[in-house]
Amino acid sequence: MFLVVFEVIVREAFMDQYLELAAGLKETLLSSGGLLSSERFQSLADQRKLLSLSVWDSLESIDRWRQQMDHRLTQKTCRDNYFESYRITVASALRSYTEQDRRQAPEDSNQYFFEKEIP
Repeated sequence: MFLVVFEVIVREAFMDQYLELAAGLKETLLSSGGLLSSERFQSLADQRKLLSLSVWDSLESIDRWRQQMDHRLTQKTCRDNYFESYRITVASALRSYTEQDRRQAPEDSNQYFFEKEIP
């Protein structure tokens, strides 16, 4: 599992235009293959700051998305016009677990919180 964290500060007058362009890419994103989930969050302290978190099945899937022509054209438009700054971080997941599936949880956490054997 691989994560892409996209942090952006959108120029004040261009938030609506940026969100419209991003929405236009949604179909291409979903059909690119390998996307497991995607969410966008807005800062409470600065409404111009957004964070998009996408989870992918492979680095190849991320590369395929990165190289999509519609995506590239949107990137150029946004970099040239809408973004004050941005940062992209690509990372691999070290572990992933939930309250119900704790197989990858640290053993000491499982021992601390649960007396019974973890499924």
